[in-house]
Amino acid sequence: MTTWLREETPHDVFRFLREGDEGRHQTARVTADGAAWLASAAGGRGSALTRWEARPASPAALPCGTAFDVVNVDPVFGRRMLDKLWTEGPGSGPVAVHRGRTLLFAAPGTAQRLPALLDWEEWGEEVPRPLCHGLGDAVTVPPLAPSGSAGPRWLVAPDTRHPWLPGPEVVLWACVRAVRAASAADVRVSIFPPADPGANVYDVSRRR
Repeated sequence: MTTWLREETPHDVFRFLREGDEGRHQTARVTADGAAWLASAAGGRGSALTRWEARPASPAALPCGTAFDVVNVDPVFGRRMLDKLWTEGPGSGPVAVHRGRTLLFAAPGTAQRLPALLDWEEWGEEVPRPLCHGLGDAVTVPPLAPSGSAGPRWLVAPDTRHPWLPGPEVVLWACVRAVRAASAADVRVSIFPPADPGANVYDVSRRR
């Protein structure tokens, strides 16, 4: 925790989050620094933190376009994208799930640029069309602490005041790799030609 947050921030929500982080690391739990980053999206940090202080286990609506954009994708495809980002790429920024969708937090400007990049990409038509939330949009973010309810939840919670966020090119890369992986899994490779459905088939195992 930084000196600035300790000495100049009056909100008890930071103490609540620091105490929850002591002696353990939880990917799905927001840290105090992560909460400060989320609150910065609203411009007026105080109002957002005051609401969270009263109800830290409740989700909140935050505007996109300044601190982050959000790429909203099909859950199965989103899981494939995350697998590629973490196994073959640079990793991801914060990731949440809400109403059966995967929300990838991305760099501001991604929502405007990504659709055009997908239109130009050879595999673009095979990507389940994402919903891109940018300037002028707002998204529901999960609670600061896991609530155990069926509402929004973090898969990768923000844990720093300046998290790395993928830009449109990185998100496009993950989309393309996810499509290629799915396509490869659907292709059956065999050294034999496909069987003729009208051919006579004999059980040679009984021949003497």
